[in-house]
Amino acid sequence: MIDLHTHSNVSDGDLSPAELIAAAAKQGLSAIALTDHDTIQGLKSAEETAAKHSIRFIPGIELAIDWPAALGDFHLLGLGLTRPSPAFLDAVDRLARSREARNQEILKRLHALGIHADYEEVRAFSGGGSIGRPHFASLLISRGLVKNHEQAFTRYLGRDKPLFVPKKTLAFDRAVALIKESRGITVLAHPMSLYLAWGRLPGFVKGLKNRGLDGLEAWHPTAKPRSCKRLEALGRSLGLYVTEGSDFHGAARLDRKLGHSSGDREIADSVLDALPELCAPLMSRD
Repeated sequence: MIDLHTHSNVSDGDLSPAELIAAAAKQGLSAIALTDHDTIQGLKSAEETAAKHSIRFIPGIELAIDWPAALGDFHLLGLGLTRPSPAFLDAVDRLARSREARNQEILKRLHALGIHADYEEVRAFSGGGSIGRPHFASLLISRGLVKNHEQAFTRYLGRDKPLFVPKKTLAFDRAVALIKESRGITVLAHPMSLYLAWGRLPGFVKGLKNRGLDGLEAWHPTAKPRSCKRLEALGRSLGLYVTEGSDFHGAARLDRKLGHSSGDREIADSVLDALPELCAPLMSRD
């Protein structure tokens, strides 16, 4: 098995990059991509651990793309980032600073609701990694205000809820340029999250391909197998790479297992074999 979409505690997962790779090795994965949100801080540790376990490591990222708030979410995976460009590094640094400002605003709104906590208390839930909404959810659980992460997002942290603060996003064309100049390939993550009708989706994805999209994450745990098959057929009809990922986060999302996608389907090695750019020998980092 392989996995082309995972997260560590450098963004919103609960395992460190090294722990994530060790878990993948324990489950017999032969290759894994780390695609933390808006950051590549965990790549070095993950790559070093993967080498120790003889697992092929694919450096990646997941970027949030400009998208109307009334719809869903538009996320773009960058896979195979073997030489992050100066512009790419500057962009992710700006995103990190905006994440910090967002966290402070969420904390301010917590106080306005009469829920008093300091930033260090929230940080404790991150395990030393980057702070995000899941860690505020953990705080709410610890206070007995909600039962679990799902309830925390439904009542407090989800879109249009009291603690929701929009995150900074990138324009699609800018994100594509940054990924490609960093020697990566661009993949539309979990397309069903766009919340586009099936009648509109083919034309939309075709338009993205014309602007530099390389692949489509057709298989994802949040989509039904029937929908994944339709997405796979769409990707192949447009000449896009078809990828699969677990979008693993750890204990916060127990329905997502390393090396598995929709319907508990194992992600086969052949998925990676069909991605020539990622199968080529990795270039050394400058």
